[in-house]
Formats: sequence, C-alpha cells, structure tokens
Amino acid sequence: MNNESIIQHNKNYWNEKADLWFGTTALPEYGVSFVTEDDLHLFGDVSGRKMLEICCGSGHSLKYHADRNAGELWGVDLSQEQLEHAKAYLGQHGYTAKFICGPMETDLDIPQNYFDYVYSIYGIGWTTDLQGTFDRIASYLKKDGIFIFSWNHTLNYCVARSDDMGSHILEDNKLIFSRSYFDESYFRMPVHGTEIILCNRKISTYVNALAKAGFVIEQMIEQNDLATMNSQEDQSPKAKKASMLPLSVCFKARKL
Repeated sequence: MNNESIIQHNKNYWNEKADLWFGTTALPEYGVSFVTEDDLHLFGDVSGRKMLEICCGSGHSLKYHADRNAGELWGVDLSQEQLEHAKAYLGQHGYTAKFICGPMETDLDIPQNYFDYVYSIYGIGWTTDLQGTFDRIASYLKKDGIFIFSWNHTLNYCVARSDDMGSHILEDNKLIFSRSYFDESYFRMPVHGTEIILCNRKISTYVNALAKAGFVIEQMIEQNDLATMNSQEDQSPKAKKASMLPLSVCFKARKL
C-alpha cells in the first residue's frame, strides 16, 4: 500500500473506533507502565504558553494543559470523530481549542514560528513520513520551542512474550526476538476486530530525523514506572516483559 492508502485505512479505523479510545494514553501518562509527567516534569510551567498537540485524540492531554493555565490550545487529528469528542470534552470543562482535521504529514493551516510547545502523546508513530512530519513540527515552533513526544519503544514490537507467540516462551525470565530490530517495513496489526497499519522505526531513525529537522535532543526517556520494575508477585506476561525492557520511549527536543 502507498502512503495515502495507509493514511486512509488508519483514518477509517479511528473514525469507527474513537469511542473505544476515549481518554486513554493521555497526560500525565506517556505510555503503559511508563513514568509519567508527574515524575518527569518535561513541560514545566506552561502558563500563557501556546500549545499544539499532534494526534490530540479525545482532548484529555489538551485539558491537562488547560488546567495548568496554558495560553492557547490547538489540536490536530486525522479523525473528525476524535475531534468531535475532544471539542465536547473540553467544552464540558469550560475550555476551547482550535482544532484541525488532517494528516500530520501534510501542509495544514497552522501558523509558522508560533508555538512554544508542540507535543504528541502516543501519536507520532502513525505518521507515514517521519522526516516530513518533524520538519513541519519544527516550522510551527518558535526558536527554542519544545517538541515532546512518546510512542511505542522499538523493542516492544520486536520482542515477544508468551501470549504473543501462542506458546510458553516466557520461562526463566527470558524473552525472544519475534522480528528484526532493523525491519522498518509496514505491517498489519489486528485490533478490535479489524486491522491497523504501522511500521516499527529504530531509535536511531527518530534521533536522526530530529537532528535533520533542526532539533537538539534534551532528554530521551525509556524508563518504566517503579511499580512495574519492582513488582515480583503475580505479574502478567506483559508486566514481566515491562520489567525487562521499555515498552515506551519519550523524547524532549528543542528547536535550534
């Protein structure tokens, strides 16, 4: 499939399944079993700041910043259904935002050199053009503006736990590679009775794309939360996996 077909396929999924994801993976959370903004303080004081969220979903992360006196809220999402949820959710709490429906990979009606923060909580990995997306995000930010995003850690898709493989592989705290770390081809993943289409990018792919877009990385975090790391009793296969490798990764970068 070409990029346009992948975008349309995933757009259809989000429009059909938006209700199932309402409020999931939103600030202060950066990912499942992952350290949170309460631990990391990557944003700091956002009072009066102009904020743009890429893949804003149901608007819960926008509300998080609104509760902390952010100055302007903007949200981009591929799914109009998601944006309707976000508009309603913010409205219920007395907040408004400027919403734009469209693929993050394309030219959208977003001001240049305008935002203090651009961020994406578990959304950036949906892009079919990582470099183009990072270049656009850099253009939206002021000089020294901050870009923060989280996504699945590359190893999360490469390493299998027992119930992934349908056999008892997770013995003696061992996991296996189910696909190559270097394989960045697109694959279909069954979700909610249908499929989504993703690719699994190497960490170096993100690092190099950020550098090429004119960012300097200030922090890269791949730390699961302490409860997951310290738990020794009755762990699920997913929790055992999380105690051995990062399931998520988070970057904070500054525009030069």
